[in-house]
Amino acid sequence: MGVFVYLPLVLPLTALPMARLAEQHLHPRSATRLLAAVGSTLALCSTLCLALLMVVGTAQLPGNPLPDGWSDPEVRAALPYEEKTGLIAIGVLGAVLVAWGGTLSRHARTRIRAARALPAPDVHGAAGELVVVPSPDPYAYALPGGGGRVVVSTAMMDRLDARERGALVAHERAHLTGRHHRYLLVTQLAARANPFLLPLRTAVAYSTERWADEDAAYAVGSRRAVATAVGKAALFSHRPAGPAVLPAFAAAGPVPRRVAALLDPEPPAGLWPPASAHLALAAVTATAGTAASALSSLNATVTLVGILHAATPL
Repeated sequence: MGVFVYLPLVLPLTALPMARLAEQHLHPRSATRLLAAVGSTLALCSTLCLALLMVVGTAQLPGNPLPDGWSDPEVRAALPYEEKTGLIAIGVLGAVLVAWGGTLSRHARTRIRAARALPAPDVHGAAGELVVVPSPDPYAYALPGGGGRVVVSTAMMDRLDARERGALVAHERAHLTGRHHRYLLVTQLAARANPFLLPLRTAVAYSTERWADEDAAYAVGSRRAVATAVGKAALFSHRPAGPAVLPAFAAAGPVPRRVAALLDPEPPAGLWPPASAHLALAAVTATAGTAASALSSLNATVTLVGILHAATPL
């Protein structure tokens, strides 16, 4: 196994330049999909290598349920770099699993609470059905599940004119159509697996909002109307900061940057040619890091499986 088992733990650093440049130069739809794919791959490779190290550490503990041959001195001698760190990996992997469980549990509880607070949907209701909730607090969010529903408070509706309301509803429906909650959840889990992936989570939270902004601008036929609605909604909204479980109209991403992007022409949807040399270099670095992480994980897995198979009595 050697150094290969450790590389996936630090290779997520290669994706950090891409996280920043993708949200600046790529179409938000492309940025979201690319960053989510890179982040989830790097997180899985990192977690796999922690699991491999945990197997080595667990085999050294007395009373473990693993085959006796896995704790033989010959096996430990064949894995010299992992003899001590294998024990540390047990606690680290346990912390990752607990963090994943907590994230999934909060996500499920939030969706259940939000669904229970709303009236039962009409069996004939269309996907993205609008639900206006009487409330003095201005907010709007997309609730996935069962075709999805757009939830807007009366306070938010009262603060926007007719065209801005249309932009708000189109934005939230774009969240549902694009399944943005899935990208948010995947990158949150990736960041729980490896803290180096936290910038990717932040970038995806921003790019999903930008993606919905662009779709809303196309739906209402006015980028300026969406920009005005975003600015006004952010001004009135009192939602807490931080990565949201459910996509919300003005909750994620620096609002001035979103408004400025909407006042500019629509970004090109293609990935080639790259918008800048810096973006191309960052993309190559992230791709190389992701490929190296996958190959290192595969190498470490094959090596460990071979060693343990040879040490396991038939």
